[in-house]
Amino acid sequence: MKKLLFLIGGILSSMAINAQVLDYNQAGVLFTSEDNNGTARYNAMGGAFGALGGDISGVDINPAGLAVFKKTQFSGTLGVFNSDIISNFYGNAIETNENKFDLTQFGGVLVLNGSRHAGARKVAVGFNYSRSKNFESNWSARGSSGFAPITDFYDPDLLYPNAEEQTFRNFTSGNNDKLVITIASQPNDKLYIGASVATHNLDFYQSTVAEEFNSDNDGNTFDVNAAEELTILGNGISFNVGLIAKPSQEVRLGVAYQSPTWYELSEESIVQEDQLFFNDQLDPSTDSPTRSVFDYRLTTPSRLTGSFAYLFGKEGLISFDYTYKNFKNIELRPGNEFVTENQNFTNDLKATSQFKVGAEWRIDNVSLRGGYLFEESPYEDAIDTDHITGYSFGVGFKLNGGMKVDLAYQNRTNTDVYNFLNTDGADPVELDINNDKITATLVFTF
Repeated sequence: MKKLLFLIGGILSSMAINAQVLDYNQAGVLFTSEDNNGTARYNAMGGAFGALGGDISGVDINPAGLAVFKKTQFSGTLGVFNSDIISNFYGNAIETNENKFDLTQFGGVLVLNGSRHAGARKVAVGFNYSRSKNFESNWSARGSSGFAPITDFYDPDLLYPNAEEQTFRNFTSGNNDKLVITIASQPNDKLYIGASVATHNLDFYQSTVAEEFNSDNDGNTFDVNAAEELTILGNGISFNVGLIAKPSQEVRLGVAYQSPTWYELSEESIVQEDQLFFNDQLDPSTDSPTRSVFDYRLTTPSRLTGSFAYLFGKEGLISFDYTYKNFKNIELRPGNEFVTENQNFTNDLKATSQFKVGAEWRIDNVSLRGGYLFEESPYEDAIDTDHITGYSFGVGFKLNGGMKVDLAYQNRTNTDVYNFLNTDGADPVELDINNDKITATLVFTF
């Protein structure tokens, strides 16, 4: 009888427990989002540079800002990233901390004297590499839902109705890197215009392990271990156009349109056949892992940004950016392969607003900076804490020989959920996410 139960359990376990790497809808949202990442000055001021210009990372928001530069400049940024995640699953909290150090930005601008006869007072060309999204994350969850999914498809009195514990371990790594090439001009004293094209390089990896420990009423145990790996690689392209108007010496107004990003993606999935343990003995019939490869295309939504800045002479400034993005417009292709997923984007997601505020005050050769960020969650059923909120501050030092050193600290927090049990009534894992980042930028001006 025990052998029969083992066989039945083996058949049902693949239906009942799933290691659950990201599905296509979750991946579409993840690859559409970006971190607030750039030079230390940009980071310290919350990324609110749409109407300011004069910073190479601000070109990612509004390419017209490149024409604000007065001199040729190059900059590089190093960053230390910390992710602190607290998972809560049926009252059991686990905290996981992850650190990463790398190059987050490198770019430069070449300022050319324009020809008045050609209608351009100044022309600037530039490039900027940045790490637009960091996928580094590591967390685990442990608890007992009170459900025994293995028995959901059969007679609970016959199998193992006592759910002792469920555990889940999730690890993700990789980046979405962006290289932006920009040209901008200042046709007159009141206007800056610019355009850019960006290439995107996406590298994402996820590994998950889910385990379930059950028992019957006679002292027998039945445990299941399910593992899965997902790798997604690809490239994308997008463009951006914008302008900055200067109606007075103190006021700057900016508007920019960023196109969708068109990705060509390839994924590889490796699924380990569920390993079954009856009274701590491994089922010898467990199959080898199965591998599948699939190519597809992803189109992210466009982005529209309006900006305002006010300058207090040469002493300081305050700036504000508002960005509108409609996540309903995410699309996977070929369409006949993703009918359900594309409908889910329309039904489950919404248009979002993002607000950025930044300020700077100069005292001799020292600049003090601060910023604030609010970004709505794209999900229709999101709660208030799912929205991203963040603050930042920093300092800049102007040195001799056209050199500057900038430092910044950023903090971003939000909540999220992850459902790894395919059982009606079972709660997902609740995640409290706290991300910190320290960046340092070295700037050379010629």
